[in-house]
Amino acid sequence: MNAYDRRDLGLLLLRLGTGGVLIAHGTQKLFGWFGGHGLEGTGQFMESVGYAPGKASAAAAGLAETGGGALLALGLATPAAGAAAAGAMVGASAVHLPNGFFAQSGGYEYAATLALTGTSLAITGPGRLSLDHLLGHTVNRNWMVPVALGVTAAATSVIVGLRNKRLRQRKEGEQEPLFEE
Repeated sequence: MNAYDRRDLGLLLLRLGTGGVLIAHGTQKLFGWFGGHGLEGTGQFMESVGYAPGKASAAAAGLAETGGGALLALGLATPAAGAAAAGAMVGASAVHLPNGFFAQSGGYEYAATLALTGTSLAITGPGRLSLDHLLGHTVNRNWMVPVALGVTAAATSVIVGLRNKRLRQRKEGEQEPLFEE
């Protein structure tokens, strides 16, 4: 096996593993599979952590994870797939940010790792063992990488920014006791 074959096999394994994890997380949100709470329960959670409207936020996150994960696993439309996965995971990282870095403390380590992996696959491409390669890279052109990542970064910045604003407004509405009883 030469280096080129090893790279393709490595990218395939990375895509399948990452895509599978993202599909599982997304279907928890969308359908309640794998112990998830479905759109209703996830929507309530999203609302509680500042993403509003909650049900629409749950659907968007679930679609980005499930769709992005499926496309990554297939190696199809890799720039868009990686960008979608990264955007969803940056949104998840924002929720876990107050808990610090490490996942064992509820931190953003895991979500950030998935975001970085999605971004890396969008940039690197899927390798030869992919539908993109089989279809002549019609939906995996070099110009698509900065466009997909740029659009996703802009949208994610707006969404996370609005979430942060909602959380600040909630906190301003709460008054701490003036005197200890």
